Amino acid sequence: MKCDKKQLADILEKHKGIIHKVSFLYTNNQSDKEDLFQDICFQICRSLNSYRKEAQLSTWLYRVAINTAISQVRKRKEILFTEEKNIPLQYQTYNTEKDEQFQLLFRAISLLNKIDKAIILLWLEEKKYEEIAEILGIGKSNVSVKLVRIKQKLSETIKKLER
Repeated sequence: MKCDKKQLADILEKHKGIIHKVSFLYTNNQSDKEDLFQDICFQICRSLNSYRKEAQLSTWLYRVAINTAISQVRKRKEILFTEEKNIPLQYQTYNTEKDEQFQLLFRAISLLNKIDKAIILLWLEEKKYEEIAEILGIGKSNVSVKLVRIKQKLSETIKKLER
């Protein structure tokens, strides 16, 4: 698939939510989020001709976005998340109790390692285990095992954060 401007614009418009979610989870401030968003878009353009339609476009886009984000994390070699992370408006709810729970969940997710963040993000997006495995290049059974551990880790982290 060749990358032409109109096609790229259509893909980015239709799937910008994927890029925003990944950018948000792998950065801790607006400037870094915008940089990562641009880097992901650039990588999508560079890689679009390698998309072979063997998987859904959204699956392929998640793979490109997550791999780009993980590469940036490795390059920086720094911890990108702090407990003071603010949740952008598009991810906030208006119910006070739910808002607090949501903030707590995102704080706990922000403390996970980069692979676990990707797995829980995809699971929260209601992706099937097979699709998560395909996006991340791991086995389906590995996804299942990791999800159980991630959920347990999140539960423990949330309990600590609530204290």
